[in-house]
Amino acid sequence: MSIRRVRGSFRDPSSGRRFGNVDATSRFPRHSTWIYRNEEWHLLYDDGEEVTLMYSKHEKVQMKDFSAEIRATLDIAHFLNQAVLLMDLTETNLECVVELMLHKMLDSEEPQCTVSEAKSLLFTSDSALHLMSRTIQGACSAEGGTNFDYDQSWICALCNLPTLQRRRVAITRLKHPANFGRTSHEVKLFVLVICPSKEKGTKNAMEMGRTFSTILADIDFRQKLIEAHSEEEFKQLILNQTHQLADEQSEAEKRYTDNNCVTQDYEYEERLCQFGRGIQDDVLRRIPHYISDYRDGFMDTRTIHKIISTTMFLYFACILPAIAFGVLNDHNTEGKIDVKKVIAGQTIGGIFYVVFSGQPLLILLTTAPLALYIKIIHIICEDFDLDFFAMYCCVGLWNSLFLVTYALFDVSRIMHWSTRSTEEIFALFISIAFCVDASRDTIKNFKEYYYSPACKGNVSTERFNTTASTLSMSCSRESSILFLLLMLGTLWLSVSIYNFNKTPYLQASKREALADYSLPMAVITVSFIGSYFFSDVELERFQYSERPVFNISQLQTLSAKTIFGSGVLGFSLSVLFFMDQNITSAMVNNPCNKLKKGPAYHLDLFVVAILNAALSIFGLPWMHATLPHSPLHVRGLADVEERVDQGHVYEIIVKVRETRLTGLFSHILIGLSVFLLPYPLAYIPTAVLDGLFLYMAVTALNGNQMFDRITLLFMEQAAYPPNHYIRRVPQRKIHAFTACQVFQLIVMCVFGYAPLVYLKMIFPFIILFLLPVRHRLVPMFIEDKYLEALDGEHQ
Repeated sequence: MSIRRVRGSFRDPSSGRRFGNVDATSRFPRHSTWIYRNEEWHLLYDDGEEVTLMYSKHEKVQMKDFSAEIRATLDIAHFLNQAVLLMDLTETNLECVVELMLHKMLDSEEPQCTVSEAKSLLFTSDSALHLMSRTIQGACSAEGGTNFDYDQSWICALCNLPTLQRRRVAITRLKHPANFGRTSHEVKLFVLVICPSKEKGTKNAMEMGRTFSTILADIDFRQKLIEAHSEEEFKQLILNQTHQLADEQSEAEKRYTDNNCVTQDYEYEERLCQFGRGIQDDVLRRIPHYISDYRDGFMDTRTIHKIISTTMFLYFACILPAIAFGVLNDHNTEGKIDVKKVIAGQTIGGIFYVVFSGQPLLILLTTAPLALYIKIIHIICEDFDLDFFAMYCCVGLWNSLFLVTYALFDVSRIMHWSTRSTEEIFALFISIAFCVDASRDTIKNFKEYYYSPACKGNVSTERFNTTASTLSMSCSRESSILFLLLMLGTLWLSVSIYNFNKTPYLQASKREALADYSLPMAVITVSFIGSYFFSDVELERFQYSERPVFNISQLQTLSAKTIFGSGVLGFSLSVLFFMDQNITSAMVNNPCNKLKKGPAYHLDLFVVAILNAALSIFGLPWMHATLPHSPLHVRGLADVEERVDQGHVYEIIVKVRETRLTGLFSHILIGLSVFLLPYPLAYIPTAVLDGLFLYMAVTALNGNQMFDRITLLFMEQAAYPPNHYIRRVPQRKIHAFTACQVFQLIVMCVFGYAPLVYLKMIFPFIILFLLPVRHRLVPMFIEDKYLEALDGEHQ
């Protein structure tokens, strides 16, 4: 190839293309020459040296925690028996040392791997520069200083080798200090770690390198290794250092926890019998923030956008379940509690709670278990010829009385026994409940339209006419297909828009805005498609009546025996209220949400008790804090950041706007929706409501560690995320703990979906029973140190 140097620019002799311009002020060496070779530009000095661009990246790696990370001690104990150990090696050339170590590691044990392949990954691709690609090395710096010095007496090199079958470690002690590079002038100890490319996150080359590098970071211990007389003594020193390091780190962590760790603990240890003290402390904690709860909603433009988007989310997330449960209650009570009553109760209860509660981020709703209790009361009234509203009011007042008692005597303190696992079991049960409700509606629709007797060709005309006239059945299979498409379409569109902020399209602010409005956009879009483009297909829609909204109960119609007998139902109902309210509060006040204004368990329970007493008197449906609306409310008001750990992306909450405005505005809109019942809301198909339930179920799984651990059973180990419990707990213990949670979840589902109506009354006590199971039975199978990692409040 001919080489031509052009003043001011560089031209490829073969193509004549001009590359760039260089003026007289360029900082190239005076005696240098540019050449074009192998489709790349090269800069040569006149003495033959070539300039090469090298990319380097410095990253701080945390020391291995031998007291908590179970893999650290296991790796040392396992690999010391199999590691290649070269003592007092006289070779000082880096490439020769690495080649000798690789031959020892691979020749007999790994016939599929070649030394040349391993060297190509250990060193840079430029054959002229033998620099190690990935290394771990100690660095020392003065506190608060900007400069640091490398510890040049040891170095750890690592790589991932695709053809390797199992992890390999080699340790070399050089007889004389060797120069292995710019930051390694006096290397005496050299560790080489190679791992298969597909390896679990806690077993990859970086994790193994951290393990051995943490041990070598101690200068006194390195001196002992240098002075060791035999391989056995060398290995024993490493084992002893491992145990000593684990003990030291454990003691240091305990001292830090005792002296420096500040947590949001609001337990009242010395106030066991002080009547109403919990409510008093909650009021004193929250009253200084009451004005800011409103003012913080107008802090800046971004906050205002968050308020608007979260208000719209809450409106759709509350009004649509209110309609769905209104239809369910209408069916269960023969129209005594209908859609208008549910919407009226939601409006009154929501506004009352927002104004008087301690933690306004909780969202109150009527739920499927409450609808079940209403159905039980209606059945009892039918069996014993009782006035429904009187019996309903009596049970509700007993429930409120028990809740007031719980609040005044600080019974919510037992929620300190509620751990993350209990909350996640309950949250997963709620997700399953949403899926079950959607599935039931789908099955019902298919039975009515797709598998209708009218669609069977072997049914005689006379029989068909009799059946059709008697049961009002018709063959409309397209209705069932459209029902399924609208339901799944609502789920797909809402989840896709919700996850749009994870895509590279549009600007970050626009992506976030779309994600904030995912639910209303999906509901409006799919409802329009179903009602306009498929107007000729019969769609199932909810019905409502024009009955009076308020019915004042006539308690005097009940006998004393009935009043006191209803206390049994009231007590069972109060346990359901107590557990649901407090578990939801615990999830909202989780330290991971970084709330600043403090919880108010006792005050919130007291407010819910007073509210439901009023709702009972006027015949409106009961309500309490619910999942997943409350955590999603917090999420909607939060600023979230993405973090990456070894290729795994996870999100953390940076801050949350703690305001009452979103709850207030959304429930005002819900109240105004009563006037929309004749037309706009009536055009929302039932399939879209079921799609909303599925959306709630899917989005509630985000951040649920129990669900994440269930998915581990179906993943290869190389894909395991390197989070805290993967590092600190053996794999079999992780799966054992998950199995315990799944068993408790199955028990909850058995009682929650039992065919016998009265058996479902035991369900609240099953939830309460989760607490002693976690603290008495589970520790019999799993050690406390592992439970702390699996069930602690970690991000």
